[in-house]
Amino acid sequence: MLLELVKPVLPSAPPPAAFAPISGEAPGRVLVVDDLAGNRRVLSAMLASHGYTVITAASGTEALAALAERPDLVLLDVMMPGLNGFEACRRIKLDKDTRLIPVVLITALPCSEDRIRGLDAGADDFITKPFNSLELRARVRSLIRIKRYTDDLDSADSVILSLGLTIEARDPTTNGHCQRLAALGTALGARLGLDHDDLVAIERGGFLHDVGKIGIPDSVLLKPGPLTRSEFEQVKQHTVIGERLCADLRSLKRVRPIIRSHHERLDGSGYPDGLRGDSVPMLAQITGIVDVFDALTHARPYKPALSVDHACGELAGEAARGWRRKDLVAAFTELVDRPAGRLLAYA
Repeated sequence: MLLELVKPVLPSAPPPAAFAPISGEAPGRVLVVDDLAGNRRVLSAMLASHGYTVITAASGTEALAALAERPDLVLLDVMMPGLNGFEACRRIKLDKDTRLIPVVLITALPCSEDRIRGLDAGADDFITKPFNSLELRARVRSLIRIKRYTDDLDSADSVILSLGLTIEARDPTTNGHCQRLAALGTALGARLGLDHDDLVAIERGGFLHDVGKIGIPDSVLLKPGPLTRSEFEQVKQHTVIGERLCADLRSLKRVRPIIRSHHERLDGSGYPDGLRGDSVPMLAQITGIVDVFDALTHARPYKPALSVDHACGELAGEAARGWRRKDLVAAFTELVDRPAGRLLAYA
């Protein structure tokens, strides 16, 4: 039997046009998932009348397949045979390619346990049947707008990451350096037991640590011989330039200390701020260690590549001079002395 989906709207309610997409704003794509064809028709007609493109699915399994059409929002019925709404929502949120798509669970179940179960599955909102049509449209519009803000941030993030690789491509002798730093840094972070957010920051820091070199002239950055004092001062500014480039992206807040401080040393002899001891951010210390290691184990125009063992010895020497934390260098040395570590170092 067709479930009653929509409550009548009181005459005093705002006109439906108030909840349509904002003028000039492209309508979104909504995936409507319900095992009852009548319910799908009601929701589809309601949304289509306000300019939304509607995709439909009759089951949780069909819904997962329909995600390939890149909807901006999923309206997902909870009580479906087979893969129910809770489990379908959980799978959407566990997939890195779809986890940012807002999911609204539509349920006739009023108990708090089901809402808790939905929150645990990652649902962004709930609508209880029968629902008010104006409320539904308002929530759809609001969540799609949030999704677009998120997409804008994600796109800016991707541009910055791509910029990091572009900067690296200016110098053919550093090919693969960013990827290796991201891999080695996260491997060391995992060995140290850092949490997920720190590991993500280290990975991004590997790609972005030298992004500020976009502000360094090729004549200095690619100079084959020794740099003059003035030229070296220019190069040192890449840490400050890089941090400024990422300053307006909240998603890179944890990465900025890596960009600025990965050339700092614990004795204060590093740059750009001459930080000492624990004032040097931990994630920047990790990136600094793997940066030195990768530079030592790969050839440059001014030097040959060193062996892994030789490079680890150089890092131990820096720790003995007070430049690096001995426990971090020791943890990294143990990591790269493993066969998998050696392969990772040269990936």
